[in-house]
Amino acid sequence: MTKRVLVAMSGGVDSSLTAALLLRQGFAVEGVTMKLASGLCCDIASAQAVCSHLDVPHRVIDVQEAFSQNIIENFVSEYRHGRTPNPCIKCNDLIKFHLLLSFARENGFDFLATGHYARIEHDPATDRFLLKKGIDAGKDQSYFLYRLTQDQLAHVLFPLGGMKKTEVREQARTLNLPAAERPESQEICFVPDNNYRAFLKEHAPEILKPGEIIMTDGKVVGKHNGIAFFTVGQRRKLGVAAGERLYVTRIEPEKSRVILGKLSELQTKETAVSQPHFIPFDELKTPLHVTAKIRYRSPFVPAKIEPAGPGRVQVIFDKPVAGVCPGQAAVFYEGDRVVGGGVIEV
Repeated sequence: MTKRVLVAMSGGVDSSLTAALLLRQGFAVEGVTMKLASGLCCDIASAQAVCSHLDVPHRVIDVQEAFSQNIIENFVSEYRHGRTPNPCIKCNDLIKFHLLLSFARENGFDFLATGHYARIEHDPATDRFLLKKGIDAGKDQSYFLYRLTQDQLAHVLFPLGGMKKTEVREQARTLNLPAAERPESQEICFVPDNNYRAFLKEHAPEILKPGEIIMTDGKVVGKHNGIAFFTVGQRRKLGVAAGERLYVTRIEPEKSRVILGKLSELQTKETAVSQPHFIPFDELKTPLHVTAKIRYRSPFVPAKIEPAGPGRVQVIFDKPVAGVCPGQAAVFYEGDRVVGGGVIEV
């Protein structure tokens, strides 16, 4: 019996080729585009054009309320509390692979497919699904997917995980897909032009409370117009004149203060993460040596992770690292395999 696949389509080249490849592999394909927030993010008309070109059905589902409550409100709340969120991880966790995957299964689809650059493999020795990096190191998106469960991995397809972006473009052109030359999507889909400062001004003006900029020794060196405009590790647009390179080392939301310091004061040897989730196993019971990413674009660094009580994992880096930022995700790897991850707390 032909397997049915619902393909999440944004109107871009990645999701378009995903649908085309699955169709060529013999799946019964339908496209779906989520209406997220006031016409932002996904281009419904472009997705419909691709589906028309491929001669497959296309659906639109309205998830604006769930997206606003779970993603946008959390995004604003995290900045309000002096943290730097990663809304893409939360969207994958709560919207794409929870709400949309549930919709797919409730409507008789065997799989949900997306254009993520990551790979899923089944390990017969442990009878568990594994999440691996996409082979294109520059496009790998496994970092954003560390919260996938075994049940979700069993019902998700990532056809582009074994391809490079250049190959995706070439195949899209060969197939004359309408999205073949479409530019890359922006980093935060619901923030126009990636200007999150303007977004916060519009959606949460109350968090733009002025405050002091101080050095780690307590010396006041300037004023700011809101802690939401700063993130730990930031070194540009600090609003102070200094003869040396300074970084945001800490944010104190209760006092509306931003603390600056030297690179050496920004570096840390360890951090704690909350809400840990693991893929090859259910729970971390003993220390494990891994490589870690503390932000999507940060380099992999060697570290040891160990249990630190209920809902906590301690991360001890082999060497001090800079820019460990509360609210971001620390994701752990063994080679090209995702071990798991959690939310950085301190």
